[in-house]
Amino acid sequence: MSPKLRPWSVAFWLLAWQGGSMALAAAVPNGELLLASPVLAAARLLELLPSPAFWRAVGNSSLRIFGGFLLSCALAALLASLAAGRSWLQDLLAPPVAAVKAVPVASFIILALVWLDARSLSLFISALMVFPPVYLNVLEGLQGTDRKLLELAQVYRIPLRRQIWGIYVPQTLPYFRSASSLALGLCWKAGAAAEIIGLPAGTIGERLYTAKIYLQTPDLFAWTAVILFLAAGFERLFLAAVDGLARKAGL
Repeated sequence: MSPKLRPWSVAFWLLAWQGGSMALAAAVPNGELLLASPVLAAARLLELLPSPAFWRAVGNSSLRIFGGFLLSCALAALLASLAAGRSWLQDLLAPPVAAVKAVPVASFIILALVWLDARSLSLFISALMVFPPVYLNVLEGLQGTDRKLLELAQVYRIPLRRQIWGIYVPQTLPYFRSASSLALGLCWKAGAAAEIIGLPAGTIGERLYTAKIYLQTPDLFAWTAVILFLAAGFERLFLAAVDGLARKAGL
């Protein structure tokens, strides 16, 4: 279980950030350009919130990045289900899965730009980074299914649908939930990086790149905070949906 965010610990690091920004501003001319304070970043974020361009960028990035996450989850779960009882398929998928885990995301972004346009890049890269953890965790859950329960289901000729909901889903759901929590953070990191390199118009990545080019440090921190809020919000919503589905199924 990951540690919970405590208000006192968040306040500590915000104060440390504020103190570092003030110290740098006092020691270096135009030090606020190197490290904007949390007060300046929060003020800039409040200025951005009423802007239609802000919400357009948030919507475009969210649609592509979270869309890539959902597509990859579906594909990973499907392939894991097919590979669970087929060692040849596991061996076939092992090299690309290992490559995605090991190769830096920047390399995939640059390679993908050869075939894809900038608008599709973040969706593809997000899906690519999400696939290995979801596939491997679901596969592990399926392979750990109690064989005695499966044999009992065969003896009593329990329909496949009831086997899925009564045996496989309860076994794999904790693995899928854990993988989803990890993958949601990965997809936002990778998706934002893809947007910064590909620079599709009207996205968070484009705004981050513009802020860096023009040394708009408060904007840089404000948009980074937006990514953090979006990642945390989508994670809570998706995991709540998974938990709700589990309760509805009586798991």
